[in-house]
Amino acid sequence: MRGELRDFQMEFAGIRLGHGTSIPVARIEGLALPGVRGEVVEQPNADGAWLGPDWYEARTLRIDCGVKSPGDPAAAARIVSQIQEAADDPRVRTVGGAVAPLRIKWPGSPVRVLFGRLRKAEASWEEAAFGWVPLDVEFTAADPRFYADAEQTVQLRLGWLSGGGFTAPVQAPIHVSDGSLSGQNRPGWVTNNGNIDAYPVLTVFGPCANPVITHVETGRRIELGITVPAGEYVRIDTRPGRRTVTRDRGGTVATTSPLGSFKLPPGRSEIRWIASDPTASARLTVAWRDAFKAL
Repeated sequence: MRGELRDFQMEFAGIRLGHGTSIPVARIEGLALPGVRGEVVEQPNADGAWLGPDWYEARTLRIDCGVKSPGDPAAAARIVSQIQEAADDPRVRTVGGAVAPLRIKWPGSPVRVLFGRLRKAEASWEEAAFGWVPLDVEFTAADPRFYADAEQTVQLRLGWLSGGGFTAPVQAPIHVSDGSLSGQNRPGWVTNNGNIDAYPVLTVFGPCANPVITHVETGRRIELGITVPAGEYVRIDTRPGRRTVTRDRGGTVATTSPLGSFKLPPGRSEIRWIASDPTASARLTVAWRDAFKAL
């Protein structure tokens, strides 16, 4: 179970590292700005160079730590085994794009999360008899952003009866718009409390056809020319490294909409959606984590 972290502590797969734990940390590299990749072209017959766009690389944390177990080398062996088993989880290691959370608590800020994989956990046993097993640990996050510890969720139904409703007689299929409510009463408000764009996971629950999801402030849209039957859903994942549209019963859905451009900027913005729905019971779930540039 996920627990509360204290300052200078980290947690991966339920294993806690850092200050006040049995795995003290001596040094961490990789918490500053991630590396960048970009083109540097020398200017012909001129000083300097032309700098192309810079893109962040994956963020790799290198953690110099060790297991402290005075008088109990077997306890150190168990902890090292737990770390190696966590790194070997086939649900993450053998699935493309799959990641696991690394939670970090730094002074002056709440817990932040990186999503990636434990790529190295090398132990040195020379001093195990004295209760000390040095560890060389590496964690690689494909997405270099830091995220909030808790996920936020908003659910939107098709049709706002308080925002216009229907005009009788009603005939199926019903094409429902997102209404005309204003101000605080709009159910589509989403708030990214971070300081960098966040990428949501959108889930459309049927029955409906041809759903179109719009981020109002940017005008960005995701259009799916499909039918989602009752009792099924389609999940649209816009997160870096995981940009796919999948059905709950398996298989992917093709879309020409650029998933990478559908994002939630810092602050409050609005999501709307429309679809053809024979029952007016379809719904959309928007889930996201606040995103941050730094701890």
